[in-house]
Amino acid sequence: MTFEAALSDWTNLLGAHQVLNAQATQQTYGADTNGITRALPGALLINNSKLLPEVLRIASRHGVPVYPISTGKNWGYGSSLPARDHCMILDLSRLTKILGFDAELGVVTLEPGVTQGMLAEFLDHGGHSFLVPVTGAGPTCSLVGNALERGYGITPYTDHFGAVTDLEAVLADGSLYRTALREAGGDDLARLFKGGIGPASTGLFTQSGFGVVTQMSIALARRPECIKACLFSLKDDSLLEPAVERIRNILSILPGTVGGINLMNQHRTLAMAAPFPQDRLGADGMIPAEVIQKMGGQYQLAPWTGFGTLYGSNRMVAAAQKEIRTALSGIASRLLFISPERAGTLASLVGHLPGTGAKRLSRTVGTLAKSLQLVAGRPNETALPLAYWRNPNPPAGALRNPAADGCGLIWYAPLVPMRPAGIRAYVEMVKEVTKKHGIEPLITLTSISDRVFDSTVPIIFEKESAEAQQNAERCYQDLLETGRSLGVFPYRVGIHSMEHLASLQDHAHRFHSKLKNHLDPANILAPGRYS
Repeated sequence: MTFEAALSDWTNLLGAHQVLNAQATQQTYGADTNGITRALPGALLINNSKLLPEVLRIASRHGVPVYPISTGKNWGYGSSLPARDHCMILDLSRLTKILGFDAELGVVTLEPGVTQGMLAEFLDHGGHSFLVPVTGAGPTCSLVGNALERGYGITPYTDHFGAVTDLEAVLADGSLYRTALREAGGDDLARLFKGGIGPASTGLFTQSGFGVVTQMSIALARRPECIKACLFSLKDDSLLEPAVERIRNILSILPGTVGGINLMNQHRTLAMAAPFPQDRLGADGMIPAEVIQKMGGQYQLAPWTGFGTLYGSNRMVAAAQKEIRTALSGIASRLLFISPERAGTLASLVGHLPGTGAKRLSRTVGTLAKSLQLVAGRPNETALPLAYWRNPNPPAGALRNPAADGCGLIWYAPLVPMRPAGIRAYVEMVKEVTKKHGIEPLITLTSISDRVFDSTVPIIFEKESAEAQQNAERCYQDLLETGRSLGVFPYRVGIHSMEHLASLQDHAHRFHSKLKNHLDPANILAPGRYS
């Protein structure tokens, strides 16, 4: 490795202001919600994607590894940090062009630095009636980055990589990757048809280090005539199993109209609606069950809360509401269907009511109103306060950045088969493991089909405490191993467990290693990423 020579070549190519030294890189990219640290020798700020082939040729020539990031907002999974030490950060956040938009068919082509907020502004400015594929990470996060992690949302196209139709990438040797259909049939067809022709290779660029994606085409869902959320409560924990069975049935008979259904336990909804009760903790540092129950009553939050999304014409949604009412009869209580507009009006009215109880209700309804804006494809920071539940508050008036703000957060996000008995075993496992490590059990189950949930468990801890950080890391590893024994496993992992992931594979690891060795023999592109 000849680092100084590579640095000189990159400086000549990009300019001195686009190459950061180790100190500046650590200050800019070194913070992480997991509490992980990395030795960072420098960063390359890319303003023009056409320079990337030469950037990677320099890396290959001198044997200096680089690690691409889109916007570096991968909170809970490693933030901006590489999987291994001594990698140059390859920062693509300045690549913010929307390269093309088919207003008739709803396909947008964009660069890695385009955020949810930027796309929302573009669509609004042009009067284009399509939904942004939002996530809870907020308006400052990259669309390309989330799709490459195979992220999910709750708008009609829940599988974000599933909505990707075409992409372009630069390989480690500086050569370009383009899809076969794009080269044989033209850009237009490639943007409109995901399947392509010949071997389907675009998926190889997700959760991998095979190339740097420089542009991506994404199919957007049209904004329908009617958007509503379905809210319901399970007044007793014992109703979880029958509710899972009913939800599975709803998803199977109403595909397309129902975007998805979430189930959140009382801990999770309280973390979104109520301050952390620091002065009411037990001797073990945990929130006692009786305090959780009392807070649930104060904020009118049941043991489980359901949140579903509906999209379609007025008649379709009305018919779906009837089907859902019938399906959840005898199981759900406080069943409510509400539009984003109605939720906004309700939040405004409740905000003017006097009294302590009204303030609690206002907070809950305000969170609901913002959540429905997400359902309507409008990015916001509704979900981000979760990271601050046991952590510092963000600077006043600033957009939230949990890593820079000192929050402690690790995501455990396993796939869980939609079988009632298995769901119960999973929930009890999470409660048992988190309690053992002093972590509150915040559980969400999000449908990604009528067969499987993606569960998200935020491991929230006080990052300034070395003991709390160690407990959080142990909790994650315990959840990973214990969950695996139950038949559940994450669909994505953070940089802290990517190396361990390789040890759990045999044939798949050997196949991917063969591809990596051929495409990147010097291993200079994102070494250790999902290795």
